[in-house]
Amino acid sequence: MKKTYGTQQAAKKIGVGFRTLNRWLALGKIRPSTAFKMPDGRTLWLWTDADIARGRKVKAATKPGPKAKAKRKRPR
Repeated sequence: MKKTYGTQQAAKKIGVGFRTLNRWLALGKIRPSTAFKMPDGRTLWLWTDADIARGRKVKAATKPGPKAKAKRKRPR
């Protein structure tokens, strides 16, 4: 049996945040090999080592977005 990981564990192994990996799933940039539909409508994604390797390639091909500007303190 292949070792599988949950989405949170996979995100950590890929080196991205949980929300980033969920965003990539929603955008269709990456799909794990196994998915189960839960009765309440959610989807349980199971990630293998091969899926994680593909996730690292997606991360390497992604350019970083704009950084948030630092908020300036207003004088009182």
